Amino acid sequence: MVKDKKQLTEIAAGAAAAHEARPGGAEEARPAADPPAAVEEGPDSEALAREVEEWRSKAAGYQNDVLRLRAEMDNLRKRTERDVENAHKYGQERLILEMLPVKDSMELGLATAPASDEPAGLRAGMELTLKLFNTALEKLNVAEVCPLGEKFNPELHQAISMQESSAEPGTVLTVVQKGYTLNGRLLRPAMVIVARARAEAG
Repeated sequence: MVKDKKQLTEIAAGAAAAHEARPGGAEEARPAADPPAAVEEGPDSEALAREVEEWRSKAAGYQNDVLRLRAEMDNLRKRTERDVENAHKYGQERLILEMLPVKDSMELGLATAPASDEPAGLRAGMELTLKLFNTALEKLNVAEVCPLGEKFNPELHQAISMQESSAEPGTVLTVVQKGYTLNGRLLRPAMVIVARARAEAG
């Protein structure tokens, strides 16, 4: 057992000398081992749950946006298809409205002119022209509104006056000007005179 510092010093010096005397000299000092890395703690379970819930909420919002956008696109497609269909069905509306007065004049001329005053063949030519005119309008799905003797319909008829009559009140007595529809939609209302009840003698 070492009794004092002097003996301890001598022993240490001897050990050092013996180590230096070994072949190859002193060994290189080994690097100190890295301290163990600190283990990182995982996220708190409550914070993780909140984050998951936030992402679920965002995903639901994105899904709603997609559904709304899809509905808007579907509505736009339907509206575009409807506009194109209406353009095909009613694109000639303005032209037809310009042509109807010509038809009115031809019909009025044939109705009022005495047959005996017409030059040979002229009346037949006018009737044939009017027939061709009517055929062309039918191909365009133009229909006459001539409600003589029918009940007055404010959606198709325009009353320009009323006249006392024995007929049922509201009955169309006279068609002053025919009306027309295009593919079921009113182009021009029929101008009519409507019956009203006779005033009782007082």
